[in-house]
Amino acid sequence: MLKARQRLGKYQIEAPLGEGGFATVYRALDTIEGIKVALKVPHPELSSKKFYDEFLREVRLSAGLDHPGILPIKNASIIDDRFVVAYPLGQATLGDRLQRRVAPKTALSYAEQILEAVAYAHRHKVVHCDLKPDNFIMFPGNRVRLTDFGIAKLALRRATLSGSGTGSVGFLAPEQAFGRPTYASDVFALGLLCYRLFAGQLPTWPYEWPPPGYDRLKRAVHPDLIAIIYRATDLDHKKRYQDANRMLAAFRRVEPRALRGLGTKRRRRGSVPKPVGHWRTLRLKEFNLGLGRALQAKHQCGRCRGPMSESMRSCPWCGNERKRHTGRSPFPARCPRCRRGVKLDWRFCPWCYGGVIQEPSAREYTDVRYEGKCRSTRCSRKDLMPFMRYCPWCRTKVARKWKLPQGGTPCTKCGWGVAADYWSACPWCGTGMRST
Repeated sequence: MLKARQRLGKYQIEAPLGEGGFATVYRALDTIEGIKVALKVPHPELSSKKFYDEFLREVRLSAGLDHPGILPIKNASIIDDRFVVAYPLGQATLGDRLQRRVAPKTALSYAEQILEAVAYAHRHKVVHCDLKPDNFIMFPGNRVRLTDFGIAKLALRRATLSGSGTGSVGFLAPEQAFGRPTYASDVFALGLLCYRLFAGQLPTWPYEWPPPGYDRLKRAVHPDLIAIIYRATDLDHKKRYQDANRMLAAFRRVEPRALRGLGTKRRRRGSVPKPVGHWRTLRLKEFNLGLGRALQAKHQCGRCRGPMSESMRSCPWCGNERKRHTGRSPFPARCPRCRRGVKLDWRFCPWCYGGVIQEPSAREYTDVRYEGKCRSTRCSRKDLMPFMRYCPWCRTKVARKWKLPQGGTPCTKCGWGVAADYWSACPWCGTGMRST
């Protein structure tokens, strides 16, 4: 154990924060930057090349994951023959926070943040393998960040990974205990975490349903959320959600009604309910300031109230299909079928195949939103706007894979751009988000 006021390079040790099987975490002062940090220092007896390579792998794995819900590494170096990793200093662990009562709305916010962080790791083919409350660090504003990828496994191109049965007792999936962890093993731990958040107790082996605390769970949350937890904690990994992205998509579909009594009060006509939880507010604000503005996401989903743009066919937040547009449109006319906006000189609706514009204008209008061309040789005009499905001049289906204004990830089904860090479904084809 390092002592208080002991120096490691620019870091001055203040006090130990916790100790694990491989390392001790200390609160320390960065004497150069003048800020408090958390230092992870391996035990001296684990100074062999094997354990050095393990810690080096953890650092490189964590450094490749850039997400608000994953604890970033500030610095990693060898100081006085010790491998030292510095992280931002949080307020406590989620395990510490769960020693006190957690309000249902706060628990819902924690659950969403936890699911988003693990879903992001799964999209980058990383299975954490040790999800538990002590590996989530609390920050101001009820922010939660995932850490400790020490025994995480890179999935590479295989669905099943080889392991050694490592993990934490109480959150270990049956197949992981036998050294065969999968994405679904993390889902099992996520289900237990969600149960602990809402029921106040942790299910134990043999995980017979209903577990202890079930009466409190029924009083707190909607049966649809209980069904998600039930499926996530199935002993048969094939019956669970196959990764955290699919569990997150299911969670977001029921989130608006997840809590008992939530949304039962009558609201004034035209009023918009506030998003549940501080984290969701921050996430929507971040989206609206960036992609939301670029995509002209000025409309709201009728189910979850998430921001959408006129051209989207499904809600990217909850997956709700949206065949007809019900909001305003910046275009001067409407398609008679899908009610999305059209220009006066278009002959066909570019958003749905059935819309035919009656008596289109003979005048041709220019528009700064045109940024593509129809590939049909028989097309008279060829101009296309982003996310058009059909050419408005010749009705040919657009073959171009549209990208988001700020990049994004291609959908695994349609190939169009999706904001994987925000959305749970592809707004262009409705496919639930998977590992990409």
